[in-house]
Amino acid sequence: MEYSIDKDQRIVMTLDAGGTNFVFSAIQGNKQIITPIRLYPNSEDLNKCLETIISGFEIVKKELKEAPVAISFAFPGPADYPNGIIGDLPNLPAFRGGVALGPMLEHHFEIPVFINNDGNLFAYGEALFGFLPEINKNLEEVNSSKRFKNLIGVTLGTGFGVGLVANNQLITGDNSNGGEAWLLRDVLSPDYHAEEHISREGIRRSFAKKTNIPLSDVGMPQEIHDIAIGKLEGDKQAAIATYNDFGTALGEALSIIITLFDGIVILGGGVSGAYDLFAPAMFEQMESNFKLHDGNSLHRLVPRVFNLEDAISKSRLLEGQQKELEIPGTNKKIAYDPFLRTGVGISKNSTSNIIGLGAYAFAINKLDE
Repeated sequence: MEYSIDKDQRIVMTLDAGGTNFVFSAIQGNKQIITPIRLYPNSEDLNKCLETIISGFEIVKKELKEAPVAISFAFPGPADYPNGIIGDLPNLPAFRGGVALGPMLEHHFEIPVFINNDGNLFAYGEALFGFLPEINKNLEEVNSSKRFKNLIGVTLGTGFGVGLVANNQLITGDNSNGGEAWLLRDVLSPDYHAEEHISREGIRRSFAKKTNIPLSDVGMPQEIHDIAIGKLEGDKQAAIATYNDFGTALGEALSIIITLFDGIVILGGGVSGAYDLFAPAMFEQMESNFKLHDGNSLHRLVPRVFNLEDAISKSRLLEGQQKELEIPGTNKKIAYDPFLRTGVGISKNSTSNIIGLGAYAFAINKLDE
């Protein structure tokens, strides 16, 4: 009988460790088996933060009917993940200098511990169980020979998280720094990195500058979103311009990643809910042109980019330009689709849930190596 991870009965405890919330859960056979537990991270105080992590997993463990076989979870930012050592993370300052978090948890719970970047596990979950199999199923349904094997997973929230998956394998890099796209240059503010605009604080800073309001008086991105759509009173044009800037910065960052990695893009995280506001500027940037010295222009990207949240645009990506070519010297033909294309879509999954599924699959695969 063929093995399926969906039917695996082993239990893995998981954690989505964001800068504002720690979300603990447990997964068995790719399904959450408890109600997620949210705890404040105490990210400014190392001892309190470590106590929070241990207590969160202890709470999860008490709810389980069977013993877990591993712990697998996500942390935001670069670290020595293979050795479980968390270093200098901007959103979790208590860990500066290096903390052997994985070995500590292995000692306490006496089971293997696997830690990854949150963007990596988001991408891994979407590649195995979410967006990638769905789009490839859609391609199969229209009898297209096209299949996507590379996925760029992006989380838009506290920061700009990116994970890269090629042929169901995470691309983590030699220094566990694969996909650290937040360190790309901000196209609108070249002296800063991409999170100057592509982050919750970036949205707030941008709106503050456009309205001359002190940053301390600016609400959260959801409020700025509601001003932009006319749901709340405020400077609507400034709010719209703020999300346009967000989209432009994101579009340029994605263009660089696609040029180097050549994959399809899935967006998740809280700020992805403002897709309708930032997507037009994002696609405009991705579909822009370079000038050439002979007066002609060159497309910013080799593949055409499609909005997968628009039915007509998605249909165009699925259809492609399928045809058959004769194989010289034979009476055979081969399917050929010369239309180079990619797309950007929004995750239909809870970010924490899909990160948890990615963490589960990563742990199970590591245990079986």
